[in-house]
Amino acid sequence: MLKSLFIQNYALISKLDMDFTNGLSVITGETGAGKSIIIGALSLILGQRADTKSLKQGAEKCTIEGVFDISSYDELQPFFAERDLDYDPHNCILRREIWNTGKSRAFINDTPVGLNDLKTLGASLIDIHSQHENLLLGDNRFQLQVLDVLANNLPLRTQYAEAYKNFVAIRKHLQELQEKAKANTDEQDYLRFQHQQLEDAHLKSGEQAELEREQETLSHVEEIKTGLFAIDNRLSDDNQGVVIALKEAFNTSQSLEKIYPAAQAIAERLQTAYLDLKDLQTDLSSQQEKLDLDPERLHLVNDRLDLFYSLQKKHKVQSVEELIELHGTIAAQLAEIENYDEVLSKLQSELDAAQKTVIELADALSATRRQAVAYLEKQLVEKVGVLGMPYMQFACQIDKKTFPDTTGGDAVCFLFSANKNVALKPVAQTASGGEISRLMLGVKALIAGATALPTIIFDEIDTGISGEVADKMGQIMHGMGRVMQVIMITHLPQIAAQGNTHYFVYKDDEKETTETNIRRLLPDERVKEIAQMLSGSELTDAAIENAKQLLKGN
Repeated sequence: MLKSLFIQNYALISKLDMDFTNGLSVITGETGAGKSIIIGALSLILGQRADTKSLKQGAEKCTIEGVFDISSYDELQPFFAERDLDYDPHNCILRREIWNTGKSRAFINDTPVGLNDLKTLGASLIDIHSQHENLLLGDNRFQLQVLDVLANNLPLRTQYAEAYKNFVAIRKHLQELQEKAKANTDEQDYLRFQHQQLEDAHLKSGEQAELEREQETLSHVEEIKTGLFAIDNRLSDDNQGVVIALKEAFNTSQSLEKIYPAAQAIAERLQTAYLDLKDLQTDLSSQQEKLDLDPERLHLVNDRLDLFYSLQKKHKVQSVEELIELHGTIAAQLAEIENYDEVLSKLQSELDAAQKTVIELADALSATRRQAVAYLEKQLVEKVGVLGMPYMQFACQIDKKTFPDTTGGDAVCFLFSANKNVALKPVAQTASGGEISRLMLGVKALIAGATALPTIIFDEIDTGISGEVADKMGQIMHGMGRVMQVIMITHLPQIAAQGNTHYFVYKDDEKETTETNIRRLLPDERVKEIAQMLSGSELTDAAIENAKQLLKGN
């Protein structure tokens, strides 16, 4: 329930702090005093988008904060756990801050949240019922929700929803696989050709780089041999060869060792250089012997590389490694194609089983709904008939769908007639605005008796009624207040008198700008307010006595 509401710098409100109680609370006041402004502010903490025009003129920031007791809503705990929000069932705080720059922030228990989170939680806490919402009564989806609430079939609906979700998932998977199987089967021959072509290539990782190096060598054999020969000649020439010169230098350094000890180190280094170059000379000779012009081998290497390049161009890849990977992918596709019949058969069996479950649960769900129809029809006629429609007729028609969908196998339609011996027609086609308003009130009253609804706020839905009908409407709301918190903005004294608590909204024109205020009326003040509603501008003794009688009767 809503425990308190704080509003600051909103529209004509500078600062307002209201405490609410259980039962039926009524809000009255002069036309234009700002009763609906309070509903507008409340809507902001329920996730409605903000408009800087709603800020009080000259204010920098607007704040709206509501404190709720959610201890009777255990199903809300996962909401807080999933979003890592503090959970205090007795003081759940929803707050909205709006700046004149257009910036807006939302909070749940002082933790910043997105607007969607605020809206999701708010929808579970407050139901603001206005004349606009009456249009829902003509919506077949809303009608089905009403029937399900009265049928008390939530566990079964949850079970059905999971079964239907599973059925849809399997059906989608099967359809996708069937389309894929058809597409792949159509190109199976081409896939086999590609696979065989890659298979025949006997691809090996690293082979391309190795062959490209060999091709480079075989293509330049004479040039390489000439260079190696020149190097070898520089090393071993009898007259100017480096090896001969080093040998002579080494011998000279050795002859100096006896008279110049430092020559020993020089001799050792010259010997090392001599041996290294002598070894290099031997290696050069070996390499020259191995290098022979081999046109046949070069032809084979070129052919192999041409095959690689051709396959890479065809498959739009850059290496043999990618071709090897593609080979494996095509092999897997072919294996999948060969296995399609078995997989499709298995999926079809799963789909048949899932469909059977959906139909069985849809039938069970339909049974609960049909059982609730008689109760809905009887109770709604009793509750609404006293609201100035003594000859009202109502029926809940259930037709079976061709195949169940997300809500089950039933198509629900509310049929209505306000007059005796007049054929029933769908509510949306036949009921007037006032009739729909009264029907919706009856529906909300029924739902309140069947389940724990959140706080419900009625925003002047009593337009167009008076007298005994107004008194009966007030009694219905008072009855709803026994099982839930009801807040009613009204201009009718008969309804105001039914409230457990009475709030009065008024304008204060004594300051620089007009401001809206609200206060909870004391018993004597309440008598005067209801008397004023009865008599108009002139407060009479008869009106006061009448107001006392109305309050006494309630």
